[in-house]
Formats: sequence, structure tokens, C-alpha cells
Amino acid sequence: MGDGSVRLPAIILAGGQARRMGGGDKGLLELGGETLLSRVLARLEPQVGPIALNANGDPARFESYGLPVIADSLPGFVGPLAGVLAGMDWAAELGAGQVVSVAADTPFFPRDFVSRLQAGAGDAPVTLAATPHPEKGSIRQPTFGLWSVDLRDDLRAALEQGLRKVVLWTDRHGASEVVFESEAGDPFFNINRPEDLVEALERGAWT
Repeated sequence: MGDGSVRLPAIILAGGQARRMGGGDKGLLELGGETLLSRVLARLEPQVGPIALNANGDPARFESYGLPVIADSLPGFVGPLAGVLAGMDWAAELGAGQVVSVAADTPFFPRDFVSRLQAGAGDAPVTLAATPHPEKGSIRQPTFGLWSVDLRDDLRAALEQGLRKVVLWTDRHGASEVVFESEAGDPFFNINRPEDLVEALERGAWT
């Protein structure tokens, strides 16, 4: 990052079932000659230290990316918080105090995403990215965050008790947020449906 900040570990969340895309791995879909995962990696690598991929099933399909592949520790595809927990556990094993999360289907996220989260975190144990909204003020992006690994046992217990909504858990811990604005469109635009791939291609420039 070039400013003396600690280079944090990061987890790319790719553990979803992609039902609206007909199943499979959204990160392996091609967009403008490269996979979504390749585009996400290109944005993320300059901002962080070690990177792992959270994905379920046979890890061999991601072998060409050279990343450690970490499955959810809870069965049944319980949502993105399970991937965050996997990242927390992995980061704790590395001796890190925090881990960054990004989604594997979001190719336009900011190139200064991590440094801005760090700058805006304050004392909060969780900091989420957000985008401005004319009526709600802002909308949080629950898969893009900075997470204290000290919360991993609390998160594990919450998931085992049935909690699934990210913001319910993050609000419980006084999460802060950093708002990202962009004149080029939503920086956290994600690929959920086939038509989203078309829109992403039309958006074009990978800046």
C-alpha cells in the first residue's frame, strides 16, 4: 500500500451457490477475456498481504490461481458470514488481528478500498463498506469489510444459533462504515444474473 500500513490478509468470498446464474462458480465466469476472480485478484493484490479463497466443494477447480482454498466450517451454505468466519480463522492462524473480505463477483470495487477502510475504522471491531443512498443515507456492503479476528468465536456461536443476516450481527458489535462514492457507477456492482454480465461488459473500463 506504500504508506506504511500493515498489509492485512484478505479472504475472497466465493462460497455461494449462484442460483440466479444457474449454479456453479460465479468467480470462474468470463468477463472481457478474464474470469471475474482474476479481475478481483488484480484489484485486491496490490492492497493486501496474503490472500485466501473461501469456496466449498473440490478446491482443485481453483488450482491455477495459486491461492489457499478454505471451505465454510459450518455445513449447509449458511451465507457470507460463514465465509467471513473461515477468513477470521485463517487470519488468526497467520497471527493477524484483522482480515479483509471482498466478494468474488464484484469486479469494480475501489483500488483504495483497504486503505480507506483502515483509515475509517476507528476503534470499531468491524468496518463495512457502504454506498450513498438518496433516502436511506447509505447502504452497507456486507461482503466488503474489515473484521477483527477476536470476534470469531462470537460469530461461530451466532451462526450455530441460526443467525444469517450480516448486518444484524455487525450492528450488535457497533460496526462502523466507510462510504464510497463513484461517478463511474456503483463500485460494488456485483454479478448475480446473466444480464449483469452484459451490463458489466458495457461498463467496460476496468478502473
